Amino acid sequence: MIALLMIAGIVIVALGIALSIALHEIGHLLPAKLFKVRVTQYMVGFGPTLWSRRRGETEYGVKAIPLGGYVAMIGMYPPPDETGTMNHPAEEDHESAEAAVGEDTAPRDPYLREVGAQYGAPAASSSSAGADGGGAGSGPGTTTKTVRSQSTGIFQQLSADAREVAAEDLQPGDEDRMFYRLPTWKRIIIMLGGPAMNGLIALSLTAGIISFHGTAEPNTTVREVFECVVSADAADAGQSECTADDPAGPAYEAGLRPGDQILAFNGQSVDTWDELTELIRESADESSEVTYVRAGEETTTTLTPILTERPISDGLGRAQRDDDGALITEPVGFIGMGADQELVQQPFWEAGPVVWEQSKAVGAVVANLPVRLYDVAVSTFTSAERDPDGPLSVVGVGRIAGELSAQEEIPLESRFASLISLVAGVNVALMVFNLIPLLPLDGGHVAGALYESLRRRLAKLLGRPDPGPFDISKLLPLTYVVVGMLLVMGVLLIYADIVNPIRLFD
Repeated sequence: MIALLMIAGIVIVALGIALSIALHEIGHLLPAKLFKVRVTQYMVGFGPTLWSRRRGETEYGVKAIPLGGYVAMIGMYPPPDETGTMNHPAEEDHESAEAAVGEDTAPRDPYLREVGAQYGAPAASSSSAGADGGGAGSGPGTTTKTVRSQSTGIFQQLSADAREVAAEDLQPGDEDRMFYRLPTWKRIIIMLGGPAMNGLIALSLTAGIISFHGTAEPNTTVREVFECVVSADAADAGQSECTADDPAGPAYEAGLRPGDQILAFNGQSVDTWDELTELIRESADESSEVTYVRAGEETTTTLTPILTERPISDGLGRAQRDDDGALITEPVGFIGMGADQELVQQPFWEAGPVVWEQSKAVGAVVANLPVRLYDVAVSTFTSAERDPDGPLSVVGVGRIAGELSAQEEIPLESRFASLISLVAGVNVALMVFNLIPLLPLDGGHVAGALYESLRRRLAKLLGRPDPGPFDISKLLPLTYVVVGMLLVMGVLLIYADIVNPIRLFD
């Protein structure tokens, strides 16, 4: 039965992630079609195609490796000149030049003319009446430039090859349907459509969880009472037994036991655990009265909170750590007891703050990703303990889903809600990660569009000619480096999640 529950949990999360990837790509697809960009492919997965079907001008399909997806749009790179020559007739003699050539073989797009000139060297020009008028490209007011067969330098060749491959998909009538020719704001909308879809999924799933199932919140009922007070660092190091050096727990000495319901502290009535905690923290080393109910009988006792260092929690209730991984603490009053929890339904708009806190937590991981990956490597190949808040792969997510589903002491409804919450968290991670301003991630394309807009505005302010679209194919070497790093990261995390996984349950 446990095995079936684990499999069911893994399947639920796997389907949720696959659907999230598909919807991420729809987030790119819909605005692309809205802005009339021709989309040739919409694919979920990578590698060999398992199934596909063409609808209109777009092929929709599923590929064998379910680790992502893509939407192929024409004109991601400005195409190269297809003719091999660049003809620039003088404006006043445009018709005579076309007649001399037989037909205008130059690209109609001005930028493509400029690109052709970029790769070609001027050939000998003839503008005199005695020149051979039968030669292609000759004639009054005409300058002929020949495109080189090979670019100099490997990086230039990578860019040229990418543009040639992209140009193979071009068809007549595509002149105004290429991605690079869109205004900057439209390109940004298309590229942010994917992360925005992940954010919308996370908000929707989180809103459903907190509204219908509720969130576990501490109340004023005592769940556990500690016989002694262990320092935060000792507890973080794994100490679970009292020693002679540990002070006695004030709550235990005062007679409080699990099941007691706290009514008041120091004469102030309390309705929530947060209210009670705040009063305790402010009463260090002060004798305080506690009123509680046990078995229907109201009782009052006296205790003195100990001033001790306790961890500072973030918006998600997790202990904060510094750059070295040490707990961040503050001196507060502490009595040594834990609260019981109950499910409390929240209004759906509270999903916004929850997703925001999750986004900040993921952003903090991404900002320190090289350090986090180093820590994962150290914990994987040594006896060091793995950080439970560190990055993990889809394998790690699947293991957590399986372990969570197998916890029979947790109500089935709560387990299902936790699985959906896990899918929501994956969508938050996809949203934040794709906003990194590096190609091939969505944020890299946004950064390229913003750079192009900035340099055009600067050129206009300085009275210089329009520099034209920014050719992101020139960044392909950097893109390959990023892709290689992503592959290394994926392999490391998958291996770590197999040999040294994060375990939420002992």
